[in-house]
Amino acid sequence: MRIDFVTIFPRMFDPLLAEGVIARGIKQGLIDVRVWDLREFASDKHRSTDDEAYGGGPGMVMLAEPVLRCVEKIGHGHVVMTSPKGRRFDQNIAQQLLTTKHVVFLCGRYEGFDERVREVLQPEELSIGDFVVSGGELPAMVMADAIGRLVEGVVGNADSVVGDSFYDGLLDYPHYTRPEDIRGHRVPDVLLSGHHENIRKWRKEQALRETLQKRPDLLKIADLDDEAKEILRRIENEK
Repeated sequence: MRIDFVTIFPRMFDPLLAEGVIARGIKQGLIDVRVWDLREFASDKHRSTDDEAYGGGPGMVMLAEPVLRCVEKIGHGHVVMTSPKGRRFDQNIAQQLLTTKHVVFLCGRYEGFDERVREVLQPEELSIGDFVVSGGELPAMVMADAIGRLVEGVVGNADSVVGDSFYDGLLDYPHYTRPEDIRGHRVPDVLLSGHHENIRKWRKEQALRETLQKRPDLLKIADLDDEAKEILRRIENEK
């Protein structure tokens, strides 16, 4: 998997490349990450990457030409523009981007990119939520981490990825570790039983309970099997 970041603040990505899932994938040779300094593609001695907006108004607009030259240098890749206008990023989109094998993140600043960037590159616009941060670098890193941990071999135990929240459309079930009792709060007996089938069913039920309580909207689109549907009916009848 290859991931490219186009940014005017390349040093923001140093922690991502030094620690965590992406760093592990790079070390294992499973992820190739490249950070491009947009100022290197500016056309003037001041290395300008933004200018005032036509028509006036507050804030600066990022120039199109440096972006276009940088993407041309990168070559073929699925271009993603981080933007509050984009559709909401989720686990399904992370899995889709994984299949492209090469994602190029355009990290905007200020009032965003000159509209010609969209017109020429036709990027996929993605948002991590209905709020605004100072630039596209943090959203791009969040999305890259979500994609990177799906690359086969990056996460040591593949089952931990399969069990993640949203992987199957549901929230994750509760997790416990030692000791068995903390201030009167005990680990559920079923997890200490060693009965794998009962543990599996308990975890499935807990995932459904968590989702019903915290994100019932997910149940409307989740692809539930017959067992899950029966468990959910039973939970709903408890009310």
